[in-house]
Amino acid sequence: MIDIIADAPWFLPIAGFAVGILLGAAARWSDFCTLTALERYWYANDATGVRTWVLAAAVALASTQLLIILQLMDITESFYLNPRLSLLGGIIGGVLFGVGMALVGTCSFGALVRLGSGSLRSLIIVIIVGLSALFTQRGWLSQWRTSIIEPQAFELNAISQSLPSLLQSAAGFDSRVLLTILISGALFSWIFSSADYRGKLPHILTGVVVGLCITSGWVITSKLSEVMYRQVQIESASFVLPPGELINNLTSATASAADYGIGLLLGVVFGAFFIAALKRQIHWEACDDARELGRHLVGSTLMGIGGVLAAGCTIGQGVSAFSTMAISAPIVVLSICIGARMGLRMLFEGLPFMHRA
Repeated sequence: MIDIIADAPWFLPIAGFAVGILLGAAARWSDFCTLTALERYWYANDATGVRTWVLAAAVALASTQLLIILQLMDITESFYLNPRLSLLGGIIGGVLFGVGMALVGTCSFGALVRLGSGSLRSLIIVIIVGLSALFTQRGWLSQWRTSIIEPQAFELNAISQSLPSLLQSAAGFDSRVLLTILISGALFSWIFSSADYRGKLPHILTGVVVGLCITSGWVITSKLSEVMYRQVQIESASFVLPPGELINNLTSATASAADYGIGLLLGVVFGAFFIAALKRQIHWEACDDARELGRHLVGSTLMGIGGVLAAGCTIGQGVSAFSTMAISAPIVVLSICIGARMGLRMLFEGLPFMHRA
């Protein structure tokens, strides 16, 4: 069985597809969307969406760290744990991603979920995010990124940029168990401090499922990296570069084999489609006019560029990286929130040509 898996190039994307179905279905079932959660928190004083999002991050952190503590998986080679911290890239990229997210009305993950319900606007978002991520990672913008942004990164005096690793390097003791209890305990306490939220079972289940899907990604890719003949990137969920890699795979015969991220992306769309069909909520949506189309093109481009500079999105840094206790996660998430608030203010309070139709 192990030999079959080791020699099967299709096993990795199929595993991602299976997790993606569950992730997309959970998100579509309760309309899990980062921007909507932030909008309702800021403008309607409704923290339901934010609590669900934080619950997903808390579950992912607790379950991921538990498996690491029990030595059931090793994700040290994840790019989120690179001991070089790009503070400038995280801040600039996060703000750009947040502004773009506000302009298009969702993040890249949310666009995939909406695509499963028939949103052609989301198809535009996904394509442009993928293309702009590609030319930032590998195209002409990569020269600017590698010559201006990356040289500003600084080397951390630790094996990785995870908080336990940094504290062990500084203080000489393993704080992983203590940090896991303190951080996850504080988050769970805040989440369930609301009696109203404790009664919202669908949202609670969504947060738990999303969090466990993130942990599943770490388990699958870390274990397959030990048995597969091909090089396997240890990753979980991120939705900035994978759309571009999918486009590259569809248009180039020399592209590398599909990986976990591509399978996950397709699975999210399929899972969202399944739930939308079950609820009879599939309907075509397109941009109302040229102004809205232009706003989507600009916003999607900012998300693709920003997501590469920040090395992740609301899910990639906000949940996946957070589950590893990478110190880049809170920096990028805060930057995305600042960018989203700026973008929403532009839409609601100024720049009339950007107002939502």
